Amino acid sequence: MTETIAIASDHAGFALKSVLKHELEVLGYAPLDLGTDDTASVDYPDYAEKLAQAIKAGKAVRGILVCGTGIGISIAANRHREIRAALCQDVTTAQLSREHNDANVLVLGGRIVGEEVAKGCLKAFLETPFAGGRHEGRVAKLSKT
Repeated sequence: MTETIAIASDHAGFALKSVLKHELEVLGYAPLDLGTDDTASVDYPDYAEKLAQAIKAGKAVRGILVCGTGIGISIAANRHREIRAALCQDVTTAQLSREHNDANVLVLGGRIVGEEVAKGCLKAFLETPFAGGRHEGRVAKLSKT
């Protein structure tokens, strides 16, 4: 069964979201595109909300969010107890966000991270399992799992 990955962005993240949506398809995942659909100005909290609600409803287990820097949309996403959103700027942080924090949402800055680095982050995020063990108690304090 193909895993569905929710993906959303604001206007500043639209171009990178489009690249990552295609990359999800190439990697064999089913993207659930929650918008935005162009570069017209929108508010990033609205798209973090859409993604959080999709995960809460079980439409996807994991997600990808993109805004200009990744900062605002990660703050908005992490307001939801079901979300463990990790703002990553390289493959190492993407890998460790999964391994140590069991992050279920990868956040990238469309104006900060280049396409190839973003693809590497996406691949690391999707392929790295949670290590469990000593990290389990800490993650339990972060959110509902």
